This record gives sequence, structure tokens and C-alpha cells, in this order.
Amino acid sequence: MDNIDLNVLRQISQWLEAGHRVVLGTITRTWGSAPRPPGSAVAVRDDGLVAGSVSGGCIEDDQIDKAREGVLASGKPQVVRYGIDADAAHRFGLPCGGLIELVLEPVLPQTRLQDLLQRLQAGQRVRRVLDIATGQVELQDSGDADELALTETTLTTHHGPHWRLLLIGAGQMTQYLAQMALALGYQVLVCDPREEYATGFEVPGATLLRGMPDDTVVELKPDGHTAVIALTHDPKLDDLALMEALNSPAFYIGAIGSRVNQSKRKERLSEHFGLTAEQLARLHGPVGLKNGARTPPEIAVSILAELTAVRYGYRVPEPVPVKAQAPVEAGCVT
Repeated sequence: MDNIDLNVLRQISQWLEAGHRVVLGTITRTWGSAPRPPGSAVAVRDDGLVAGSVSGGCIEDDQIDKAREGVLASGKPQVVRYGIDADAAHRFGLPCGGLIELVLEPVLPQTRLQDLLQRLQAGQRVRRVLDIATGQVELQDSGDADELALTETTLTTHHGPHWRLLLIGAGQMTQYLAQMALALGYQVLVCDPREEYATGFEVPGATLLRGMPDDTVVELKPDGHTAVIALTHDPKLDDLALMEALNSPAFYIGAIGSRVNQSKRKERLSEHFGLTAEQLARLHGPVGLKNGARTPPEIAVSILAELTAVRYGYRVPEPVPVKAQAPVEAGCVT
């Protein structure tokens, strides 16, 4: 569950405190061109207010009508499907005849919403098992798996940070990048042993680490859901961290700097640390999509855009400027 859906849980909590009845909807399966992926959540209040989204609005409209009629926030969980035939797809506005399956559950004490929120706010990953027949919920420690599973008797979902982003350096760029990455659902770790940069760095939700970057990478044990980005421009900090990252299964490894600096960095990593050409080819640099970004927040956007593309298996070709301008390397500003 990403941060968007975590906000849905927080909104539900506020609505319950105000005395409203609420139903929580979770996408369990999709077919065709569904707008949002499995695991996405929506909450509908008894008077029709909505938090979150599962379809971009069309299915939510139907849920609002049912909520106002009082047929949602009572009883037991139920499995519903939208877009089963062409008429329903047209009625609910599903693109290309897409189908969406949802589990709708009234939020009651046995839903254990507050327990889930407390664990998520502590940075934990949680496996939530809903008994469809009774509405009872069991919360368990979540392992590496992140699969949503719906059977005839239970719905199992995973909540909390699953994607990790380690940023080397606590400079101005990191402030923007950390905030945006948190909004995308990453667990954000910032490593900087330098007193002059670490002092005063504070991004709510991000964890500041003061050890040496290479030691931090080793301790982190990057996996296929981890990204490591070096942002200091200091070879003493960046190079060793990148060396450890490039020897790991991290799905994305990047470094700030111009093409010239990137070439020099790769030479150092090859000559001094023995990295192979295949390993060096995994290093994204200059980091970020080449979109003319100049300011730190613009470059942060370009970095996260590339991170998102790689995460979903896309390669974005380098764009061609529509008008002549001074060349600017994304990832050159600290």
C-alpha cells in the first residue's frame, strides 16, 4: 500500500472519530485497462464523501449512491465486480471494457484500523488478513513478499514501505528528492557523515544516518526493491558507496554529475575497485531523465521520473530539444 492509500486509512480514522460509518474498498483483481492496480484503496463515508480512488471516479459514483442508501457500511465484507459486460463497462466508464474486482468491508472494531495505522506510522511492514465471512482481521509481520491474495475465505494484503531509497548526501537536492520520494511510497534513508550537511537536515518521514556511506550500503543489504543515489559530488563518499551498490541486486543506482564527471567516476571505479563494464553499465549518470531540468526541485522530478520508469521496466529515450538552448545535464546541481 503506497502513501496515497495510507492517507485513506488516516482519513477513515478521522471519520470514525466524528461518528460516521465507513466502508473500505480494496481492488483485488483487474482485467483489461483498469485505471488503478490491485491493492489500491477507496473509502466511502455514510454521507457519500470519498477518500482515495479505485477507478478515477466512475465506480466511486456508484459506491456513493449505495452509501447514501445505507447499504454499504453495514453487514459483512463482500466481493463485487464492475465492468463484467459491455453495458456495465459503458455505464461505469471503464476504459476499453476493463474489469475491476473489489472487496468492500465495513470498518468496524474488528477491522483493527488503529492497530494497523500505529504499526505503519512506526515504519513497519504489515501483512493484513481479512476473514471475509466474519470481517475479523489479523495483523502479522510482513516478509519480503508483497502479493495481494484473495481466496474464497480471506483477503491478504501487505502494507507499509516496500521500496527503499538510499540517498548519499544531505544537501539541498536531497531535501526535495526525499520529500517527493516519500509521496511515492518509498522508505527514504539519507546518509551523510558530514556535520555541516547533516546538522539541520530534517524531512519528516525520512531517516538520517550518520555513518560512512559504504558501510551504510553494506548494512542496508540492497535488494531488488532498493535504489541508491549518490548526491555529494565527493568521490570519498560517493565512490565507495556506489562500488558496494553496484555489487548488489539494487534495481537502480545513480549518481549526480556531468557526463565528464561520470566518465571519470567510472574510470576510478574500474581502476581502483575492479568493477566490470557490465557492472558500470548499471550506473545511471547523469542521474535522471534528460528533460532540461535546471533547479534542484526540477532535477528531483527528473530523477524520480527515471526511477519510476526503471521500476516498471521502461526505458525512456533521450529527448530531442524543440528549440536551441544551452545544454544542461540533469543531475548537475547540488
